[in-house]
Amino acid sequence: MNHDDARDPDKGLSQAQAAKRLNEDGPNELSPPRRRTIWHILADLVREPMLQLLLAAGAIYLLLGDRGEALMLLGFVLLTVIISVSQEQRTERVLEALRDLTSPRALVIRDGEPERIAGREVVRGDLLMLTEGDRVAADALLLQANDLQCDESLLSGESLPVAKRPWVAGESAAEPHRVFAGSLVVGGQGRARVTATGPRSEIGRIGKSLAEIAAPATPLHRQTRRLVRVFSVLGLSLSAALVLIYGLLRGDWLAGLLAGITLAMSMLPQEFLLILTVFMAMGAWRLSTQRVLSRRSATIETLGSATVLCTDKTGTLTVNKMAVAELCIASGAGVELWPAEAQTLPPQFHALLEFAVLASERDPFDPMERALVELGQAHLPASARHPGWTLLHEYALSPTLPAMTHVWQADGAEQVVAIKGAVEAVLALCRLPAAQALALTQRTEAMAARGLRVLAVARAKWDKGAGEPWPADPAGFEFELLGLCAFADPLRPEVPAAIAECRAAGLRVLMVTGDHPATAIAIAAQAGLADSEAALTGSAMALINAAELDRQLRTQHVFARIKPAQKLALVEALKAQGEIVAMTGDGVNDAPSLKAAHIGIAMGGRGTDVAREASSLVLLDDNFAAIVQAVRLGRRIFDNLRKAMAFVLAVHVPIAGLSLLPLLLGWPLILSPVHIAFLELLIDPVCSVVFEAEPEEADVMARPPRDPAAPLFSSGLLGWSLLQGGLILVAVGGWFAGLLAYGLAPEQARALAFVALVACDIALILANRSFSGPLLAAWLRPNRMLGWMLAATALLLALALGLAPLREVFGFELPPTGLLAASLALGSVVLLMLEALKRLFRQLVMGAATAGLASKRDTASLTLPPSSSSA
Repeated sequence: MNHDDARDPDKGLSQAQAAKRLNEDGPNELSPPRRRTIWHILADLVREPMLQLLLAAGAIYLLLGDRGEALMLLGFVLLTVIISVSQEQRTERVLEALRDLTSPRALVIRDGEPERIAGREVVRGDLLMLTEGDRVAADALLLQANDLQCDESLLSGESLPVAKRPWVAGESAAEPHRVFAGSLVVGGQGRARVTATGPRSEIGRIGKSLAEIAAPATPLHRQTRRLVRVFSVLGLSLSAALVLIYGLLRGDWLAGLLAGITLAMSMLPQEFLLILTVFMAMGAWRLSTQRVLSRRSATIETLGSATVLCTDKTGTLTVNKMAVAELCIASGAGVELWPAEAQTLPPQFHALLEFAVLASERDPFDPMERALVELGQAHLPASARHPGWTLLHEYALSPTLPAMTHVWQADGAEQVVAIKGAVEAVLALCRLPAAQALALTQRTEAMAARGLRVLAVARAKWDKGAGEPWPADPAGFEFELLGLCAFADPLRPEVPAAIAECRAAGLRVLMVTGDHPATAIAIAAQAGLADSEAALTGSAMALINAAELDRQLRTQHVFARIKPAQKLALVEALKAQGEIVAMTGDGVNDAPSLKAAHIGIAMGGRGTDVAREASSLVLLDDNFAAIVQAVRLGRRIFDNLRKAMAFVLAVHVPIAGLSLLPLLLGWPLILSPVHIAFLELLIDPVCSVVFEAEPEEADVMARPPRDPAAPLFSSGLLGWSLLQGGLILVAVGGWFAGLLAYGLAPEQARALAFVALVACDIALILANRSFSGPLLAAWLRPNRMLGWMLAATALLLALALGLAPLREVFGFELPPTGLLAASLALGSVVLLMLEALKRLFRQLVMGAATAGLASKRDTASLTLPPSSSSA
C-alpha cells in the first residue's frame, strides 16, 4: 500500500487518479463475462435445424443442376446469418448495459466527497466507506472502525463473523486490520483504503475465474421447449414419411427429399426460443430504462401475475428526505415543544439534541441521523458537539430493541451513554413513572397522527472498572429520558395515483413498516391506502394464531412496528392464501422475506448489498411508482409475448398446408425451400422485434393479474392460432385452385398465390397487434419497427416479381396486373374476416365461461390475450 494514501483517512483519490489506476489495473472484477465472438455465433447457427435444412436444400438443387435456386438459398442463408448475428449482438449490448447496472455498488471518497460507484470501478488507493449490509468491493486496509464485523465465509468457510479493528501506523497489516473482497459487513461501520482489486485480491488469488452457475429454466422456457419438441418431432416424422411415399410412388428420391425438406422447414417452429430470448433480454432492458433493475429473467414472467404488493413506507412511499420537525422535552411545567420554524434553539433543548447526535453515527448515512447532525451543527455550541470524545462501544439496532446505543469516552475518566430509538423501547429502558410515560405516549401518538416519525432520546453514565465487560445489552444501563425528536418525511406526490392504478389492476397494496402505527396510518391515509383507522402491530401479530392472521390479511392494509422476522411470516401467510407476493426491503434482515416473496424488490439507493442479492428486482430510485411501472411493463411484455407466439403458430399453418396440399391433390407445387426461406425473413424479425416493440394495451392495468399456472399456449390461444392459420390456408389454397381452374399457367398461379400468402401474413400481423380495441386503433398504434418491416417486405416482394432472374429462381411468371391487385386485396379481406372472427371467438369463449364451464382465472386462460372483456 502507498504510505501517502494511508496518511490522511479523510482524503480519497481524485477522479484523475482513479481513472489512471483503472486504466493501469483494469476493472475490479474477477472474470469479465466472455463476449461471444461472431465465430461462436456462427458455430451455434450451423447447429440450427432450419439452417441445416436450407443448406441441404441448396445442395440438392446443385445436384439437380438448378444453380439459380441453389445460389438463392445460399443468399437466404447469408441473410439469415446477418439477421441472427445482428440480433445476438444487440442482445449482448443490452445484457452488457444491464451487467454494468448490476455491478455491486461501493461508497468511496473521490475529491473529498462521498460517491457511490459500480464495484467494478473501485481502484487501488480508493477510500471505502463500509456500513452494515455492504458487500466489500475489494481488499482493503482498515483506517477507522466502530464495532466492525465481517462475514468471511465465502473465503474461509468459517460461519462466525470476524471482528475487525483499525490499522495504526507502525503495526503490520495483519488480517484483523484488513477486509477482503466478497466478504459481508454484518455489523458496525468503517473506512478502509483499497490495497488490491480484481484478480489481485484474495478471492482472485484463490481462483481467478468463478464458473457461472446456470440459472434454472423458467416456466415459460420449459413450456416453450416442450412445444418446440412436439412440433419438431411431428414435422420431421411427417417429412420422413413424405420422402418415403414420394420415393416409393414416384421413384424420384431427390425430388422427394426436396419435398420433405420443404415440409420440415414449414413446420419447424424454431422462432419460439428466439422470441423468448429476445423478449426477456429486451424486457430487462426496458425495465432498466424505468430505473428498475431485473436480476432474474423469471421475474419478468411473474410481474404480470402479482396480486399483493407489500411496501415499506420510508423512502418508498415517502421521499426519504428527513428533517427535524419538532423537539419535545418533559419539564416541570409539563411538556415543552420546539418547532423547526423557530430561529433559535432554547438552551433547555440542547441536551436532547446533543445526545441525539451522540447516538448517531459520526458520518451518518441514515436520513434521520443526517437531519440530527445538521441541526446540531446549526444550533449547538462547538463544545456540545464533543469533537474530542472517543466512541468506545456500540449497540446496534436489533429486532428485540429498535434503538441505537453509543458509549463514549468523555473528557477525563467519565463514560457517557447515548441512546435513541423507538419511543416505547426507550421509555421502557428509562423506567418512568406511569403518569409521565402515559403523557409522553399520548404526545407521541399526536405527533405520529400528523404523519411525523418520532424517536425518543435518553442518556446514562457508566463507570466501567478495569477488565469489566460491557453489559450484554443496553438494559444494563440506567437511562434518563431527555425527550422526543419528531421528523417529517413527506409523501411522494406520485404515490396516490400509483396506488389507485394498482387497485384498478387488481393488485392489493399493503404497507409493512417498522414505524409507529399512528405515523403509518397517517401516511397511508394520505396515499389513499388505508380503509380503516387501525393498523396491525408487530406486538399484536405475535399474539394471534395463524387463522386470525389469515383473516386479518384479507382486510388489513397497514402493518406497523413489524420486525423483519414478521415480514417473512406475512409473506408466507400471503403465499398460503394463494397470492403472488411482491415485497420491498432494504436491510440485511429483510433478505429472508425478499427471497421468500415471488418478487423480492430491493432499494437501490438506501438498500444493502445483501438485500439486493436476495431480491429479483432493484429500484434504483427507491420509488414506489417505479414498482407500478414495472408491473405495467411486465404485463405489456407478457401480452406481446403471447401475441408473437400466436402469430408464429398461426403463420406456420398455411405454410405447412400449402407445402403438403399440392402433393396430396396433384397440384403444381406452390412452395419450395426458396419461398419458405423468403417467408422466414418476414417471420423472424416480426416475431422477435416487431411484436416486442408493440405498445401496451389500453386495458393493461384495468384487468386482474393473470394466473401464473396458466399455460402459455392455453386452449383458447391454440384454438385461435389454428383458426387464423386455417382461414389463411383456405383463402390462399382456394385462390390457387381457382387460378388453375381459370386456366392460368402454374408459374403465374404460384406467383399470385405467393403474393396472396405474404399479404395474408401481413393481415395476420395486424390482426394480432391488439385484442382489446377496434381495427383502426390497432392501425394507429405507433410501432416504428413495423413500418420498417413492411417496407422491407414490399421491396423484396417487388424485386422477386420485377426482376427476371429472381422470377426464374422463384418459379414465377409475371401475372396480369388485375389479378396481382386481387391477390393483394385478398389480404385485406382476410384481415376483415380475422377481426370479425376475433370478436365472435371471444364471445363464444365468454359464453362458455358464463355458463359455468370455466372459473374466472380459467376464463382468462381460455380467451385471447389480452382482453379486458376476458378478465
